[in-house]
Amino acid sequence: MKKLPLLCILTFVLNYGLGQTIRGPIQVHPEQQYLMSSEGEPFFWMADTAWELFHRLDEKNTISYLDTRQKQGFNVIQAVVLAELDGIHTPNANGDLPFSQLENWKYNEAYFQHVDRILELALERNMHIALLPTWGDKLFKESWGIGPEIFTPSTAYTYGKWIGNRYRNQKNLIWVLGGDRNPRADSEDIEVWNQMAKGILESQNPDNKILITFHPQPAGPGGSSNWFHEAEWLDFNMHQTGHCPNQATYDKITHDLSLSPKKPTIDGEPMYEEHPKCFNAKELGYSEAADIRRIMYWNVFAGAAGQSYGCHAVWQMYDLDKTPVNAPLKPWHKSLDLEVANQVKHLKKLILSRSYFDRIPDQGLINESQDYSEAYLAATRNQSGTYALIYSPDGSKIPINLSSLKGERFKLTWYDPRTGAQFLENDGKTVGKEKNLRVNPPSSGRGNDWVLIVDAMD
Repeated sequence: MKKLPLLCILTFVLNYGLGQTIRGPIQVHPEQQYLMSSEGEPFFWMADTAWELFHRLDEKNTISYLDTRQKQGFNVIQAVVLAELDGIHTPNANGDLPFSQLENWKYNEAYFQHVDRILELALERNMHIALLPTWGDKLFKESWGIGPEIFTPSTAYTYGKWIGNRYRNQKNLIWVLGGDRNPRADSEDIEVWNQMAKGILESQNPDNKILITFHPQPAGPGGSSNWFHEAEWLDFNMHQTGHCPNQATYDKITHDLSLSPKKPTIDGEPMYEEHPKCFNAKELGYSEAADIRRIMYWNVFAGAAGQSYGCHAVWQMYDLDKTPVNAPLKPWHKSLDLEVANQVKHLKKLILSRSYFDRIPDQGLINESQDYSEAYLAATRNQSGTYALIYSPDGSKIPINLSSLKGERFKLTWYDPRTGAQFLENDGKTVGKEKNLRVNPPSSGRGNDWVLIVDAMD
């Protein structure tokens, strides 16, 4: 057998993120903006949305799904135990329901053994599971959802304690409460989630602390921070910026990072690839790769601790024998290789290529005032100013003020979010510490997004 050169192996690891062995749950970095591995190494959240994974896929299909996402560079999978699509009364792919007796809260061990197995399959691939104990329609199904509505503060606490105890020693787990529901005014909703968190925390293994967050609907200036930011159980914030393309998603990240106490924040449900824009395919069409990449880079450059991705067919694990939700274009297994699913690794690779925990947003690098538009330029740098990254969603000219950076000479490099390719600007000639530098990306127009990397030479 021909042996691969070491350089090829290292390139494969860098591109696909296979090098970080999971030895414990991810944690919040002491400076409270980013996440880290259990050993203190940078952890860039790059998640795929697979809400119906436990419910609709058997072990064989799960292995195929996880293998594909691992190779594409994903390190987190978001999935739901009590699933959205009639997860209580429609059996999983093995024919099992989660409850043997729902009225008495008797759990079906076979169903949860399938969940156990998927968690282990993910762990074998160095992938984390962002586990939602339930979808929100099991609290209330108002407007949409099947339910049934089974959660009160009491049952939420009991279920939280039971499922928390079951997975208290799991090394690749993140708890996600909420499940696409915002707490209603004049209701017990907030108390339900507080009690579920309490049950989980009381089951916690102190030597295996598992983080908890909350997945909301689109709402207000923030996401989970609108209701739970000061809750001790909420370790980091999560948003849903939803499925319309024309939004300043970066504003939600900025909002959360201005709060006290400081906590990391992530867009846990942005617009999905191949999703009907604003749920209106007939008039607006479907989302495109340019829409998805723009949201991802905006959010991360605004200071997010990573980014979630979703594909409309994959979240629901749609196949031809299933009832489609909001008109997916093809079955889930035909949708795993969409454009952005194969490009997320380039964002992760770029961010991890520079110093990580000291990275901050800095729109002061942009030398012109901006209002929201699809061409909005986003900028980030490290605190010491030895590098900066500037994102142009459509290849528009970039006006730069380099005065906040360290050093007198700077190298400019173009990074292609579509391919991960990079090459020097102006044949590698350096520039001085200019306040009014203007740089043209290599190409322009919709889908021609570029990152300008600025590195101090001294």
